[in-house]
Amino acid sequence: MIRILAAVLAFVCACAPATAATGAEGETLGRVTNLPLPRYVSLKTSEGNVRRGPSLNHRIDWVFTHRDMPLRVTAEFGNWRRVEDQDGQGGWIHYSLLSGVRTVLVQADMTPLRAAPQDDATILAEAEAGVIARLGDCSIDWCRITADGERGWVRKTALWGVDAEEIRD
Repeated sequence: MIRILAAVLAFVCACAPATAATGAEGETLGRVTNLPLPRYVSLKTSEGNVRRGPSLNHRIDWVFTHRDMPLRVTAEFGNWRRVEDQDGQGGWIHYSLLSGVRTVLVQADMTPLRAAPQDDATILAEAEAGVIARLGDCSIDWCRITADGERGWVRKTALWGVDAEEIRD
């Protein structure tokens, strides 16, 4: 009886997502990658199955169908990452379907891409809501993005896939 209980306990502990490590500044780190949680990644392929749990034995609940779509990683377990999209939809996806290339989703329709990170800077182009763009430099309020050959500065509040306090050089 004690051996069975120990085996069940070991199985339960092995299935729990590994998310509790803490970094130097108190940030949560993934126990598998030692990278910050949550963090943003992108979908490497044009289709990615999202499962109810971290294995091929779990049911597919969702399929992401947009290559380069930004996703937020919230947990890790072995070769699996728990991710969510801008609507909070998601589940577990195999790490091989994810890329460290940072992308963002334009949330506001006809978002101006400006020549400089200033509200009065020249508008170079406009992006529709739902456009996926590659993320460049970010200041506290602005990010430089590239989409469909156009490049410009966008207010961070118009984007999903970058944290409000995140700065990138």
